[in-house]
Amino acid sequence: MTYGMDLRERVVAFCRGGGKKTEAARRFGIHRHTVNCWLQAEILTPKKHGRRRGKLDWAALERDVAAHPDKLLRERAAAFGVAINSIWYATQQLKISHKKNS
Repeated sequence: MTYGMDLRERVVAFCRGGGKKTEAARRFGIHRHTVNCWLQAEILTPKKHGRRRGKLDWAALERDVAAHPDKLLRERAAAFGVAINSIWYATQQLKISHKKNS
């Protein structure tokens, strides 16, 4: 959860105006560590975080699915060196499904 800019500015203004960090934390309902971070930050705007860099290369997975559509999840997981759940999650996010036609 990110806090709004107005709260960040009020907390920093309170502390720089002579208020104590612990009092600011109590008054505004945030943790003291958060107050310290905001006071040390050059800019108060929240950082934008993207998807974490993981072990699995999704582009390579897409190429592998296109080249070998009949592979099982466990075979792909062994080839990429990840858990089966990782392959399943990535294929769900990439909207790749394997429908068997009989």
